Amino acid sequence: MSELVSNPELCVSCAKCERNCPMNAIRVNEGVPLFCMHCTPEKAPCLNICPEGAIEELGGAIVINGDKCIGCGMCRDVCPIGAISMDEIGLAKKCDLCTNEETQKCVESCPTNALSNNSIDMVSKNKIK
Repeated sequence: MSELVSNPELCVSCAKCERNCPMNAIRVNEGVPLFCMHCTPEKAPCLNICPEGAIEELGGAIVINGDKCIGCGMCRDVCPIGAISMDEIGLAKKCDLCTNEETQKCVESCPTNALSNNSIDMVSKNKIK
């Protein structure tokens, strides 16, 4: 499973991660990249509140199945970090760890390596102290 890890100390607020996210699901706020934390299924408030079962765990990522989403917004309302938004047609959207992409676009576009797709890499490169 891939993950998404940030080191805010390296973030220069360039917003390239925001612009390159295919889901438009990452925001930089005061030098801190904010995105879905992909909680474990038992602790994911969005997954547990969805009345249609539209939020699922897929290979370690918590993803929204757009075919099942009814746009009620309950997942958005319970997300503790505000990582879920509603798209232009009223369906929920959030980071899916680029499960349908070859690479994580936010990680690929970050010029300072403030984002990584592996916490072990962050530690081994002394990016997290």
